Amino acid sequence: MNQWLDDLRTATAFLTRLPMPHPDGARPESFARAQRLFPLVGAAIGAAIGLFCLLLRTIGVPDLAAAALALGGSALLTGALHEDGLADVADGFGGGRDPAAKLEIMRDSRLGTYGALALVVSFATKLAALASLPNDMVVQSLIAAHALGRGMLPWIAISLPYARKDGLAANAGRPDGTIAVVAAGIALVITILALPFSSALLAAIAAGASALVMAQLARRQIGGQTGDVLGGTEQVAETAILVLLAARFG
Repeated sequence: MNQWLDDLRTATAFLTRLPMPHPDGARPESFARAQRLFPLVGAAIGAAIGLFCLLLRTIGVPDLAAAALALGGSALLTGALHEDGLADVADGFGGGRDPAAKLEIMRDSRLGTYGALALVVSFATKLAALASLPNDMVVQSLIAAHALGRGMLPWIAISLPYARKDGLAANAGRPDGTIAVVAAGIALVITILALPFSSALLAAIAAGASALVMAQLARRQIGGQTGDVLGGTEQVAETAILVLLAARFG
């Protein structure tokens, strides 16, 4: 039980900006193990964002404005960790002429044209999807999207080699197959509890398809994974799920 609590603290400290002590989270093997609880922390993030969005709607804030403020609150809560990864992936994959150049661009903290466009498209898509969801589906949809998006990360981590030896992904340690299965299982259970069964299965398929596409793209572009690839995968999966649920319930 203590190990699970340690993993929860480690996952929360990494995925959010909450002041969460984690006694051995700096060790690669501990961080790799903690990835099994990424979906649980993701669900909590989604619930917080959804409740905030619902509160804004309840006090009369227009749906579009409420969605924008909720997404802004999400970025504050998470430190825009995955959004930064998406932007770096777009800059590197779009602007580099070979894998080495792409990796160098991805390491650069400055935001380029491709990264800015990716962030705008992602934000606008999530904004429109969230604004179109009815009140009784806002919290549930965000819980599912954030849990599934983070539940895919261990699968990317075990299925791709490291594109560089000194990046965040390499230093964090690689989870094993059991961790990936547990993470996916937790994400799926959360999604089934949050959504109608057929919608939960479609959301899980959307998350898996997003991860598969990103994995294949990263393999072709840079030969493997980086921390930015993991972050970009979460954002693509999250956006795809919200669009899917908006189409079904909006």
